[in-house]
This record gives sequence, structure tokens and C-alpha cells, in this order.
Amino acid sequence: MEVINTLGRRKAAVARVFLSKGTGKITVNGRELNEYFTTDPIRFIIHQPFTITETIEKYDIKATVAGGGFKGQAEALRLGISRALVVLDANNKPALRKEGLMTRDPREVERKKFGRAKARKRFQFSKR
Repeated sequence: MEVINTLGRRKAAVARVFLSKGTGKITVNGRELNEYFTTDPIRFIIHQPFTITETIEKYDIKATVAGGGFKGQAEALRLGISRALVVLDANNKPALRKEGLMTRDPREVERKKFGRAKARKRFQFSKR
């Protein structure tokens, strides 16, 4: 079986996902999944597409992630895995779409404006 290459994005994070037939081994940036993502909720996010499509331990994932934080990277990886599973079998798409895993989350950080403390927060008002 050939390797399926897809891309996932979330906030500032980008994940390149390489899916191939295997035993369920997930490698992120050359490290084991449990070594790279240390918390259970983050690992749950990554395993969601496999749980929904009932393909746990059928495919190996090699991924490279860059940018953003751990949560953004995990969600980018989830989108990349979902897209790869759809390329592999189009019958997976309705189930993944129903759970909202096929949609790229477009929310980005709003830029800071001049004359403000942050994007929307104003400086403290002083009456005197």
C-alpha cells in the first residue's frame, strides 16, 4: 500500500501527515506519540478519527508538526489524519463530518491595535 500524504492546520500550527498500513504506531517529529504529547486529553483528540471510523491499530502515522502550541498542533494533526482516512476510504467522510472533524477551524488570533493594551482591551481609564 502506498503512503497517503495530507495536511492539517489549526491557528498557527501546521501538520503534515503520512498514513500507511500498519499496527497503529504514531510518530510525531521523530518521537513516539506518548513522548511528544504527554497529556491524555491531547492524545484523545489525536485518536478521535480512528475511534469514529473504527480503524484503531490498522494504520501507522508519521507526522511533522510546526508552529503554535500543543493544543493547536494536536488539532492540526487530527484534521490531517481525518483527511487521510477520507482519501483512503470515502465512506469515512459522513461520520467524520458529523463529528466536525473535516472542517478546518478558521479562528485565528486577532492582532493588537495601537492605542490599546491588547486587541480589544483598553488602557485603564483615569478620571483625574
